[in-house]
Amino acid sequence: MKIFRLYGTSACHLCETAAGMVTEQIAAAQGADFEEVDISESEVLFESYSLRIPVLQHPDNRELSWPFTPSQLQAFLSS
Repeated sequence: MKIFRLYGTSACHLCETAAGMVTEQIAAAQGADFEEVDISESEVLFESYSLRIPVLQHPDNRELSWPFTPSQLQAFLSS
């Protein structure tokens, strides 16, 4: 099973929007799931992602940064 990571923070409205989009797309994808990672809990992650969140990371470490469309997200999840 592919596990994607969605980097963001709890106070980020764009992260909530992205999580909703990912939830919808993941439900349609077989063999995939995602976890939300709060970057505020890690100095390293905060330094890496603070200006780019939300960011979805593929299991092969490619990243899709916001803004992304539903079609871009679907292509990213299926690749």
